[in-house]
Amino acid sequence: MQQKTVLIAGCGDVGSAFGSLLVTEGHKVIGLRRNINQLPQGIQGISADLLQTSALKEQLSTLTGCDVLVYAVAANGYDEESYRHAYVQGLDNVLNALPVAPKHIIFTSSTGVYHQNDHSFIDENSPCQPQSFSGQVMLEAENNVLGKEPPATIVRFSGIYGPGREFLINKIKQGEVAPEIPLQYSNRIHRDDCAGVLHHLVTKLFRGENLDSCYLASDDCPASLFEVGHWLAEQFDVVPQSASLSRRTGSKRCNNQRLKDSGYQFIYPDYKAGYLSLISQK
Repeated sequence: MQQKTVLIAGCGDVGSAFGSLLVTEGHKVIGLRRNINQLPQGIQGISADLLQTSALKEQLSTLTGCDVLVYAVAANGYDEESYRHAYVQGLDNVLNALPVAPKHIIFTSSTGVYHQNDHSFIDENSPCQPQSFSGQVMLEAENNVLGKEPPATIVRFSGIYGPGREFLINKIKQGEVAPEIPLQYSNRIHRDDCAGVLHHLVTKLFRGENLDSCYLASDDCPASLFEVGHWLAEQFDVVPQSASLSRRTGSKRCNNQRLKDSGYQFIYPDYKAGYLSLISQK
């Protein structure tokens, strides 16, 4: 395949894993982030702050062409201003700073845009009426991206876990599990599958194939927090000591059929496969 150029804005954990896949195929990958010291070998780093517009424009001035912009930033804090800076203003600043518009934008979003709390299955066509500021700003950002001139694709990731993302494992080791009642379904995707999904979609673009405007990226197995917690407790020989719901994120079940119909095959199709991989590395 002819070499392509991909700019990853917010080249963190997921972006770095995704970019490394492209590098091994001979593509030019540019990672945009504040600190570029930890970028994997082969990814060309550009150190920049997305909110410093003049400096950003200067730092991107030599990028004369970009086949795909993958916008994968993370907010600096959990407040509305941080979210708006990261997902709305940041993207506008990058697009305004680029000398030439990208041919396609892929924007990484979240299943937090969904409001459902009745254990129902949801997909890309389900209504989104988020009540939280985070979901509202993310939905605004999605609409903003889709309203831009370059064609765009939204990827809504569910809860990401993997190396360095072991919040649930640490809770279980402390004996904390979710109660059986009230029932709360959860959805997740391994970090490696996040990278895999982005690589899959970008590869389709490189082949001249069309993408849908939105993909819901979550594994095959929505499961209750009670089920996942007790299974993990068994793996660590932990006797659960307490049952509590530390946060409420709704209760819904993600349907990934559109993504699978596009040809993607999950590395870790369910939480057991993903967590067993993490446990084996310890």
